[in-house]
Amino acid sequence: MSQPTTASLNRRQLLQWGLLGTAGLGLGGCASAQKPPTAAPAKPIAPPSDKSTIPFQALRDFDYGTVTQENGRTVREFRVEAQSGEIQLNKATKFITWNLNGRVPGPTFRATEGDRIRVIFHNKAGHAHSLHFHGDHPANMDGIKPVRNNGIFIYEFDAEPYGVHLYHCHIEPVTRHIGKGLYGMFIIDPPTPRPPADEMVLIMAGYDTNGDRKNELYAFNGLPHYFMHHPIPIYQNQLIRLYVLNMIEFDVAATFHLHANLFGVNPTGRLLAPGYEADVVTMGTAERHILEFSFKHLGKFMFHPHQDYMAEAGCMGQFEVIPVA
Repeated sequence: MSQPTTASLNRRQLLQWGLLGTAGLGLGGCASAQKPPTAAPAKPIAPPSDKSTIPFQALRDFDYGTVTQENGRTVREFRVEAQSGEIQLNKATKFITWNLNGRVPGPTFRATEGDRIRVIFHNKAGHAHSLHFHGDHPANMDGIKPVRNNGIFIYEFDAEPYGVHLYHCHIEPVTRHIGKGLYGMFIIDPPTPRPPADEMVLIMAGYDTNGDRKNELYAFNGLPHYFMHHPIPIYQNQLIRLYVLNMIEFDVAATFHLHANLFGVNPTGRLLAPGYEADVVTMGTAERHILEFSFKHLGKFMFHPHQDYMAEAGCMGQFEVIPVA
């Protein structure tokens, strides 16, 4: 299939896709020693009353796109709008973001290896931006060319290889564009599905709030300290599959540590089962893994980077292990 570009799209095609005259786009696990983990989620966990907040949206909200069949192939179409907006990081700090669909982090796109990916990117953020996807794709889909404000570009490529990938703006200075919120996760599942599990996403990020190229605050899924005040409920002996991504700029590396447990590590999600066990894993910026674990004990258990200054400045949370009713 030929690769469409902005220049190759005529007005009729844009109208067919609804891009003109619109107001805007829509926003193998580590078993416990006594009892093996439950393969599938035991039952849906009722979300917290503030489930509309972005950290909880990012946790379990996988965007599979609009699915169609073209020439016998599955095509997943995603619509992404770059915007600018203010978020309240804590009681004292507001921050102007450049975001995707009104979210920091952006949507978690998900597909199966071999699907055709079509991302319709509409830049309405006031500056030139782009979307660079990690993975395998042609050069003209690499997202290094700027899309001007009010411009539209369509990225189209095959979903490969399977694993945990990411996407982000690639306009210089890249650290600033990523640091202001233009990033997200891109999961490509293997053709043979992984075993059922309670799946969730945690993305670590930092905020340079005063422009000194150092982070003053850190966060999981966009807001500092959020999951400390709103622990993530999981079931006892439930297999958890955690997709973890480090998007912290200005710091060389960050670790992820889980209290009172070990997890299986699947580097970049490129294995069909975890390759080794640990309770701390080190990731450079843009590095990501699948971590699998289950808890045999009830209660609240912390997770955080083992760089304590990052944890104390907001990158800290808790799992709350509850019994199966």
